[in-house]
Amino acid sequence: MDEQQQLVVMQLIMAGGNAKNAAFEAIRAAKTGDFKQAKAKLKEADHFLAEAHQAQTGMLTAEANGDHQAVSLLMVHGQDHVMTAITFRDLAGEIVALYERLGEASKQDNLA
Repeated sequence: MDEQQQLVVMQLIMAGGNAKNAAFEAIRAAKTGDFKQAKAKLKEADHFLAEAHQAQTGMLTAEANGDHQAVSLLMVHGQDHVMTAITFRDLAGEIVALYERLGEASKQDNLA
């Protein structure tokens, strides 16, 4: 793996980790009822996932142009970070929505 490929893998790992962390912070914010912060953290996670997607697109473009990309354990690890972050981000969005719905239902119960 050359230096450029290592840089891309590190971008994948960092972007995936940052996205997962932001998604987790969204859940924590929703748990406390701070839905504005939760939605901001989900957007932040999306931003990091977009960075990872750009890195992946560069590798895929190179591969499509005949520049074969070596597959190493480190590359698999980087891709795993991104896929896990995508799944975690999707789940966090659902959890934030659920907390928001529960909060609205609680308000309705208190008004009755």
